[in-house]
Amino acid sequence: MKKFLFLSLFMMALASCGSLDTKSQSGLKGNWTISSVTYPGSDYIKVTSFDIADSKCLEGSSWNFVPNNNKGTMSISKANCPSFTSPIVWTVTKEGAFTLKITNGEKAKRVSEGYFLQMRNQTENSFQLIDNVNVGGKNVEVTYQFSKM
Repeated sequence: MKKFLFLSLFMMALASCGSLDTKSQSGLKGNWTISSVTYPGSDYIKVTSFDIADSKCLEGSSWNFVPNNNKGTMSISKANCPSFTSPIVWTVTKEGAFTLKITNGEKAKRVSEGYFLQMRNQTENSFQLIDNVNVGGKNVEVTYQFSKM
């Protein structure tokens, strides 16, 4: 009985710490594009986004979010940029943390690295993902502006 009680309390504590925001997640359902990528000094400094390409290459990229299984796809096909398509796994917590794994066709549990961003300003047709990156020794916010397709 003690083991059951301890296990039950542990599971409740674990569930409350990492609670998902199902309303925010369901609001992402469908096809999106990144309409802009902005950060201080973007006219002079290049930032590589998600270890794939220059951040400006993500402008016009296509994203699909499926909230019932937290999967989707992302695709870059901008001229003068590397072509890239991959399945993704993602979640949104109640605190607004957006986690992203770019799986490249691997099972998500085998992908040990991912990205932690903040989700802001979510509406029916737009939202922002904010990534904190080190640029020249300074921490800057890179803002990915998503628009519903």
